[in-house]
Order: sequence, then structure tokens, then C-alpha cells
Amino acid sequence: MPVAMPVELSPNQAPAKASAPETRPQAADTYVEFLALQKTYDGTNLVVRDLNLKIRRGEFLTLLGPSGSGKTTTLMMLAGFESPTDGRIFLDGVSIESMPPHKRDIGMVFQNYALFPHMSVRQNIAFPLEVRRRSKAEIRDKVDRVLKTVRLSGFEDRRPAQLSGGQQQRVALARALVFEPKLVLMDEPLGALDKQLREQLQIEIKHLHERLGVTMVYVTHDQSEAMTMSDRIAVFSEGRIQQLDTAVGLYERPCNSFVAQFIGENNRLPGTVVERVGPRVKVAVEGGLVVEALAVNAGEQRTMLSIRPERAMIDPPDDVGVNRFAARVEELIYLGDHRRVRISFAGRDDFIVKVPSGHVHGTLEVGAQITVGWAWADCRALDA
Repeated sequence: MPVAMPVELSPNQAPAKASAPETRPQAADTYVEFLALQKTYDGTNLVVRDLNLKIRRGEFLTLLGPSGSGKTTTLMMLAGFESPTDGRIFLDGVSIESMPPHKRDIGMVFQNYALFPHMSVRQNIAFPLEVRRRSKAEIRDKVDRVLKTVRLSGFEDRRPAQLSGGQQQRVALARALVFEPKLVLMDEPLGALDKQLREQLQIEIKHLHERLGVTMVYVTHDQSEAMTMSDRIAVFSEGRIQQLDTAVGLYERPCNSFVAQFIGENNRLPGTVVERVGPRVKVAVEGGLVVEALAVNAGEQRTMLSIRPERAMIDPPDDVGVNRFAARVEELIYLGDHRRVRISFAGRDDFIVKVPSGHVHGTLEVGAQITVGWAWADCRALDA
């Protein structure tokens, strides 16, 4: 991080008068607001398109999406490392588009840790306080406190190369928190860690957020990571937020086919709308079958049905209704708590049903003819 040096002015040279930043009234619980934000690198293709988003004070918001969806660019504009092409960014009601990164008072954690290799753990963590010219006593006190918070007491004299990946990431997190920012940004911070350590740190960061109450904005392409940690998740695709919701809302009530497919496992059946009755829609699928579903945003004719594997049932009870179909078992995979059953019906052989291991079906073997079904409310008719 470069340290700004004072510039001496000649007697005849007056300092330029900075214009006051624009302010915007905010609701009491709004801390960050993106207003009609856009970003293009080549003047033609928009990486972020007309983004309008309010981040609540003290919440853990995750920007989730595939590579190239605009999530990291959005974070970099909030941090000040990228400038918006158009639109505004407000931090606690004050516009910050022209404010340099070091004046935004934002903590930042990167995937590659960005630690100084020649400095000890204590020196790395103390660096943001030294740049801010805090007293030695305050630096010592705050570093000791944050070391305890991230469970690194006793490691203060080690160099980064003497630490594990998880410990290095804790140092990076401590450095982002030590100067007590009100906003912390994290860009794929756990991406370089192995699965077990990543899952452990997800819970640690979640609990740390709950204790500190700081506003956190987190970027990842890992849906399970987002669902584990977040208060709300903004699902990005092609520079737009497709859906902003809780983990439960995204999984149980996806608003379109992209979200249904990106969040969790999902069975898809293309079909044609043949009848609409209130919230229900009847859809003809391959094989002359008609499926009854919840109409979400089905087109006038073409639609895509979405059924979660755990919502489908083998040998369903009579109260399921009309969605009962003959099928054939193609594959069985035992996964401990459940069996993954791949079946063929409606012209497809990739429909998945998850059967809890305690639910024993005598006929459940490869080649068996079975009945599969689901409640109409568990099947969502989405955009084609």
C-alpha cells in the first residue's frame, strides 16, 4: 500500500479547493447504495449493467455468480480500485466515486492474502494502524485484541512463510479488521484453501461477523459458501442481479431458470403451456405427459419446469395428485445419508431423485420400473 507524501506549495500557489461530495438521504438500515451503476472496459460491452442495490448496515451480503458475471468488478468499484463508467456509489449517504481507496476506510481481504513476506504477523497486522499514525500503545492494544479474535495469539512473531494457508488468511482478515472499519470487502478469500479448511473458515468468518456486527460484502462463485455464510445473496449473471434473496429464498423460490440451475441441483423439463388455472399451469412435456406446476414466470407457450431432486418421490403417496409418472431406474449411487437415483422418463435419462437412506424401496434396483411424482407446488414453471 503506497503511503502518500506531503506536497510543498510555493508562496504564490494556493491549494485547489475540493468540491464537497454529494450526499443522499438513506434509510437508517442502508449503509451502501449502488445507483444505476454501469461499467465497461472497451466502451461497448457492459460488464456491470444498470446496477441498483442497497446493502444493509451490519449485514453479510454475498455477490455470487460465474466468472465474468460482474460480481468482482462491482466489488472493485466499491473498494475504489475501479471507476464506474456511469452511476453512483453512496457509502453511508456520501458519494464515493471520486474518493481514493485509502480514504474510504474499507477493510479488504484478497484470495492471495497480500501479506508482506518480510514482516512478522504482528507487523503485518499493525501496518494499517501505522499508516494512520496511531500511537504505539494503541497499535499494541488493537493488534493483541484482533490476534485473539482470529485465534492467532502466540503466532505474532512468525513470518507468513511459517504459517499454513488458513493461518495466513486469518492474518489477512485480522489486518482488515484491526483499524475497525465499518465495511469489510472480501474477494474469493477462501478460494486457495482445501475443502475441509475452507468449510472451517466459512463458519469462523460467519461467527466473527455475528460478534463484530461489521458490514461485510463477499464475492464468490461457490454457491455452498454463499449459502453457508450470508444474510442475503445477490446472484449475478451477465452484469445484472438476477435475484437478491436469502439462501432459503434462492433455493426454494428461484425467480428464473438461471437461478434455479445455478443454485443447488435441479431437474429441468422443457415443455409447452396448455392450460392456466389460477396459480397453476399445465405443461405438456415429451412423451405425451402433462405436468401440473406452479406458474412463476412461464412464457405464453414455452416454459422450463424446475424440480429439486429431493422434492421428487419414488412411489409417491396418493395425495401428490396428478404428477405421477411411470419411469425406469438407470443408476443408483449410495452417498451415505441418501441414495442418488437416476431415472428415465419424459424422453430423458438424466432426471435425479434423492432418496433418504432410511427410506427403503424393495424395487429400487437398476432396470426396475417405478412411479415417480411430486406435488404441483414443488414444480416451478420458469422462463424457457
